[in-house]
Amino acid sequence: MICVVGGNRLKGDVRISGSKNGTLALMAGALLAKGPTILENVPRIGDICTMVEMLRQLGVATRFVTPNSVEIDATEIQSNEAPYELVKKMRASFSVAGPLVARVGYAKVPMPGGCDIGARPVDFHVKGLQTLGAKVSIEHGYVEAEASVLKGADIYLDFPSAGATQHLMTAACLAEGITRIENAALEPEVTELANMLIAMGARITGAGTSTIEIEGVQELHGVRYRVIPDRMEVGTFALAAAMTLGDINLVDAAQEHCTAMFQKLQDAGVQITTTNDVVRVQTNSRPIAVDLKTMPHPGFPTDMQQPFAAMLSLAEGTSIVSENVYERRFKYVNELLRMGADIVQEGRTAIIKGVSKLTGAEVSATDLRAGAALLLAGLAAEGRTDVSSVEHIDRGYEDMVGKLASIGAEIARVHVGPEPLVKTA
Repeated sequence: MICVVGGNRLKGDVRISGSKNGTLALMAGALLAKGPTILENVPRIGDICTMVEMLRQLGVATRFVTPNSVEIDATEIQSNEAPYELVKKMRASFSVAGPLVARVGYAKVPMPGGCDIGARPVDFHVKGLQTLGAKVSIEHGYVEAEASVLKGADIYLDFPSAGATQHLMTAACLAEGITRIENAALEPEVTELANMLIAMGARITGAGTSTIEIEGVQELHGVRYRVIPDRMEVGTFALAAAMTLGDINLVDAAQEHCTAMFQKLQDAGVQITTTNDVVRVQTNSRPIAVDLKTMPHPGFPTDMQQPFAAMLSLAEGTSIVSENVYERRFKYVNELLRMGADIVQEGRTAIIKGVSKLTGAEVSATDLRAGAALLLAGLAAEGRTDVSSVEHIDRGYEDMVGKLASIGAEIARVHVGPEPLVKTA
């Protein structure tokens, strides 16, 4: 459990950790290489530890070289079956299937789990592997894919899924011939994966556009690569400044990846200035209501919808939030209502009438970003907020309690049971 006593104005510097989603894709991509790959600026979070264990279970030599760097040596892959107990924890672990088929000709991977935010089928992944020549079957909750050699092909994605784009791009790197992925995702994490694969010897053009072309090669080699900053953490701490009338410097923030978020914050009256790699977020007044629609990148990211809604619950006026990516992203609404928010949900839309104050309450994180939204609400609320099910938060944020405490939050992690309150400074 994490306990927050709200009302403190947050001020100071926060260093942004490496990208969760970016790191997970790079770790799966490292399976393609012979020789060690070292990833730097890796966030020490639950999902990364799950992926490390996943690779170890595949017989891939994987270790933390430092607290924030991981070495992966996939020269030898001893198993081609991913364990159910790990894949059910985290959707991104499914992305080992393509590299396994490309390297060893076979993969058996359970249907993925992760946050319950709506339907996220693996149809795009499966159809893409089939288009590349893999024989794929789905039985008893497992996906089995087999191919003596993958063949380059034209793949069209019905939706620009970042996960499917990354997954199929890795599989195509060792395929014979040329693969074109049409309607590819534009997320910066896709571009970064392409950049790492190119450094490993892959031939990829068009990453960052809707058409990516991959010319297969016979072999890839290990590299040293630095993970980009986590743009969702940037957005979360920017909202913390906005909700507490704070003044926070976000260090190592790649502001070019956060355009849509920053634009909406500025529309809400929040001041944002950038100097080199530092983004300063400050405000002295209550935010202004704005309407919001989530879209694939470069639109407003679905991962920031819940935290942004927490801010809008305190805004002047009425906001309309439309969720166009995942249909169950509003499970957090009932928890904010317990804190005094005025929100009416209608299908994939939430009508948020800003209130002058929130009050602390006992709430539960229903998923990763919902947990962040509740922590933000607690920072701005009167009194104490107790957030349970914080394992969701730990999946995606590195030392969230410590970082918030360092800029003035009254926050502590409570170990439920006989142990006393433990504060992280």
